[in-house]
Amino acid sequence: MAPKLYKMNLSPPVRAVLLCSKIANIDMELIDMDLMAGEQMTQDYLKLNPQHTVPLLDDDGFILADSHAIMQYLIETYAEDSPLLPKDIKSRATLNHRLHFDTGILFARGLAITKLIIFESVKEVPEKYIALLDEAIGIVEKFLTQNEWIAGDQMTIADLSCVTNVTTFSYFIPITEERFPKISAWIKRFEDVPHFKEINEGVNDYINVIEAAMNRD
Repeated sequence: MAPKLYKMNLSPPVRAVLLCSKIANIDMELIDMDLMAGEQMTQDYLKLNPQHTVPLLDDDGFILADSHAIMQYLIETYAEDSPLLPKDIKSRATLNHRLHFDTGILFARGLAITKLIIFESVKEVPEKYIALLDEAIGIVEKFLTQNEWIAGDQMTIADLSCVTNVTTFSYFIPITEERFPKISAWIKRFEDVPHFKEINEGVNDYINVIEAAMNRD
């Protein structure tokens, strides 16, 4: 039985897991959620995930939240030889650092802006929030001056997490070759990754939700 993934495509972490499963050839049963309608707050879903977030994995009763944890679990369980999750201790340590950066800085700063717009009806995001997100994306640029990929010389799950966030939050911080040449080249490399363009169309869903929230009375 294939693992079940609860998802909503506008979510960057969801798209990271979808990319991971496609690249590693892991079959999953996909279950769409409508967070805007509050489906994540139902009692049944809260029993599975008290954090009421997506993505959420259900692998024959084993429940796991958080995209980073899910991707590591999927690779170690179903595709242990995948280069998406290096086995070398130092390479894995670098990967873990980038994942913590993604959770605590990059995604967190983009999420803070998202919540202001959707839940607090902010029409103009305060400059301090934009500056913090800009700084986070600047750090990604610096990571990519060291190697072609976020955590080394090959693509890993850290790239999947960071690229879905950077392309989503580029709505607030435009990615140009002048300002971010390394990120621009990195995103261009991703365009050759199978299923990337298709899966990352979820960026448009995110933009639609943000613009609808900013334009409502």
